[in-house]
Amino acid sequence: MESLDGKLVVAISSRALFDLEESNRIFEEKGLKEYIRYQEQHENEPLEPGTAFPLIKRLLALKNPETDKEAVEVILVSQNDANTGLRVFNSIEHYKLNITRAAFTCGNPAVTYLPSFKADLFLSANKGEVRRALEEGHASATILTGLNFADDETGESRIAFDGDNVLFSDESEIIYQTQGLEEFKRHEQEKSDIPMEPGPFKGFLEALNRLQKAYQARNQRPIRTALVTARNAPAHKRAINTLRSWGVTLDEAFFLGGLDKGPVLQRFKPHIFFDDQQVHTASAAKIVPTGHVPTGVTNKEEGAQ
Repeated sequence: MESLDGKLVVAISSRALFDLEESNRIFEEKGLKEYIRYQEQHENEPLEPGTAFPLIKRLLALKNPETDKEAVEVILVSQNDANTGLRVFNSIEHYKLNITRAAFTCGNPAVTYLPSFKADLFLSANKGEVRRALEEGHASATILTGLNFADDETGESRIAFDGDNVLFSDESEIIYQTQGLEEFKRHEQEKSDIPMEPGPFKGFLEALNRLQKAYQARNQRPIRTALVTARNAPAHKRAINTLRSWGVTLDEAFFLGGLDKGPVLQRFKPHIFFDDQQVHTASAAKIVPTGHVPTGVTNKEEGAQ
């Protein structure tokens, strides 16, 4: 029997993988019947790549250095039915992506099936689906669509993370938001040797790290990670000690102390950047593929609406 054990598993929606903005506009403006008609009429026309396409293409190329088999499994999860999803699979075939498994839920929440596939990461353009996935403990992000990312010729898969409320819990962010910068600094200095509680992306980072270590044992580095955080000294120490306590490492770390993250991201050129604050994701999405993590104190008011 086939098994996904030992693989990094990414579940992704069709709108995150391909450019379905026109199709989505028809659905929102004209309803389901016209949407189905449109998809059937165009099912043999390949969709253009979407925001997360470069990341998925890179990840699918990774081979397990110990077995030489695919190291990453990508599973399409969609609220479409299998009939309207045919165009998406035709596009997958057109681009020669090794995606063979899918869940079409015909309007029901696709996140219900994430545990069935043991997904390490869920990417979707549907904010409601992402929120539910986060509430159920899955590393998830809302893909900000519309970017035509100019990929390079290197073989690297580059992934960048914000710290608080992404890799780490929002414990420290709550203090910053409610008591200000000086109290935040004092709190982090006092607790510099006490690891923070994990955020929603700790498990995904650990899965990446296991794969990286297998490559590094053979002097290969096809995956590159970075921490891009608004923290600076002295608050950087607690972030480093927390990662050390988890036994994970990041290849690069940028402690920007409130500076715009854009110039660093423009140089690092991640295939995906995860951040919880919309002020950061809105600007980052103009230059690199970006996923908003809509949870924690910085998204509390929005989630209550």
